[in-house]
Amino acid sequence: MKASSTIPPSCFAAIAIAACGTPPREPTHGEEEPPIEVAGPKLPLAPIAPAQLCTESGKVEARDAHTMHVDSGGMRGVVAGDKSEVAELAFTYRGPSKETTPLASGELRRQLGLKLRAKDTCNVVYVTWHVEPKPGVFVSVKYNPNMTTHAQCRDGGYINLTPRATAPVPLVRIGEAHTMRAEIEGSELRVTADGTIVWTGTLPPEAASIAGPAGVRSDNGAYDFELRIPGGGKRDTACTKPPS
Repeated sequence: MKASSTIPPSCFAAIAIAACGTPPREPTHGEEEPPIEVAGPKLPLAPIAPAQLCTESGKVEARDAHTMHVDSGGMRGVVAGDKSEVAELAFTYRGPSKETTPLASGELRRQLGLKLRAKDTCNVVYVTWHVEPKPGVFVSVKYNPNMTTHAQCRDGGYINLTPRATAPVPLVRIGEAHTMRAEIEGSELRVTADGTIVWTGTLPPEAASIAGPAGVRSDNGAYDFELRIPGGGKRDTACTKPPS
């Protein structure tokens, strides 16, 4: 005589739980349900006020509520109280600066660029639009752990990045308006020029250890520009004097 193949009802419940997982626990009377985490919307980019740009070197003049002007051999600045991973420059090139200053490497280059994760002058991600002698958009990470001043690092620690994909970049001519936007998502960087993606690639591991505000740099050119970050930044944050 064959043994009975009848499965007790309690086994069906065990099989169902194993297949579908333990059912969610219903909150008891008076107990609040745990909050559902929802990512907040990204703030649209908006121009900062000139007073929010803390210049580390060089001089910037305010032209109106949002437009700034630079005409110097070299200018560096960051946004007070910022932690943005995306920034945009809207600029018009006015020609070579009245004074010229070669880079620490000796090269005389005209360029305008964005700074991201600008921990200090020795540790920062640079996205620069070169005017001359070699036009184009270039990305580099300056990484000098345990250094914070230009006197310490000078032009050391640069990691010049090779993009995964590129597109042609417009030439920068006197009197023409352009925009450049750079955005970091995780270890990925995407750069657009005049609305077209022109550079995409992966940041090196060194960039993951750098954190700081967005900012701007210029070399050997005269520019009118706006610097845009999410929400326009914190307008009530004062600048602090950086180490020299």
